[in-house]
Amino acid sequence: MDSPTSSSRGWRTIDIVTVAVLAVVSGVVFWAWNLFWTATGPAFAAFPPAQALLYGVWLVPGVLGMLIVRRPGASLATAFLAAAVSWLLGAWWGLSVLWYGVLQGLAPEAVFAAGRYRTFGRSVSIAAGAAAGVVPGLLDPYFWYPEWTTGWQLAYLVMCVASSALIAGLGSWALSRRLAHTGVLDAFPLGRERVGA
Repeated sequence: MDSPTSSSRGWRTIDIVTVAVLAVVSGVVFWAWNLFWTATGPAFAAFPPAQALLYGVWLVPGVLGMLIVRRPGASLATAFLAAAVSWLLGAWWGLSVLWYGVLQGLAPEAVFAAGRYRTFGRSVSIAAGAAAGVVPGLLDPYFWYPEWTTGWQLAYLVMCVASSALIAGLGSWALSRRLAHTGVLDAFPLGRERVGA
């Protein structure tokens, strides 16, 4: 069940630090995932759009950051900073990762904003993850795979959205609850809620 929060919209120091920590950790994960993406490319040679099933990992920060911090701008800030760390570590897509980070942060941000930043449950998290997946699902075929058929491009979009809904959406929701159980989120609304295992 989705749970509301009535906490202040103002950012605290701990919110800023948490977003920064999430971004750095995510940026390092991105660096490793970039290698994994490249290494697994040949496995999808018969049907390249299926590689989009791996995409959701890159979209976790925008959802997870908001689920924990619950402040306007948390999705955008976490996603962009994670992309910036990835770029600093040498992501071979160059500066494009920065504006991808902005757009992949704005998409889940819009979903949480539609709920007036009051709802952070599983269904909203999945919707936010799916929204984030629309961004690469539309941009990648245009910029990176223009030679693909329309069918392949549509398949890539569907698989990006599905991967992001599952990994970034449901995965972030589950991870945030696991973290809450450890006590490390006691300074946040999620840490003070009664959450199931």
